[in-house]
Amino acid sequence: MKNLVLTMVLVAMVSGCSLFRKKTTGTESGDGVVSETTASGSSEKVDASPLNFSAGGSDSGSITGLQTVHFDFDASTLTEAEKAKLTGNVEWLNKNSGVKLLIEGHCDQRGSTEYNLSLGERRANAVKSMMISMGVKPDRLSTTSLGEEKLIANGDSEEEMAKNRRANFVPTKK
Repeated sequence: MKNLVLTMVLVAMVSGCSLFRKKTTGTESGDGVVSETTASGSSEKVDASPLNFSAGGSDSGSITGLQTVHFDFDASTLTEAEKAKLTGNVEWLNKNSGVKLLIEGHCDQRGSTEYNLSLGERRANAVKSMMISMGVKPDRLSTTSLGEEKLIANGDSEEEMAKNRRANFVPTKK
């Protein structure tokens, strides 16, 4: 009997809470933004699309608005084209205030394990510093180096190895 009463109280609470925020329209323009009516009767736009916390991060290609950035051989600085991608990632992070990013630094298979771990760390830290200079709070970013341990292309051509010289962005919950 006690469990039945408790269940009824919980159902009533959940039902009551839904009265305060009620969807008034469906998705607008396919981007996950909906209009909702607040308790005061005003309307506000809310992004209702679910966040993707893919363990593959930006490498997976499945997180809209978040892109992997690539580096030249033996470098930890970004070209202008890659900096533009980073600007988009900062915008994505600003829109998703409940998210932190883990920045993974990666290398191709050339060089020793120790050297590649060090280079991956420099890449991740360079990206973090640049994002902080673009206004991201430092506590929303963390870094790690995976060196050559997580290759996404296994070939020995320059084109294949270039795919591995990257910073991958993995969203995590705050």
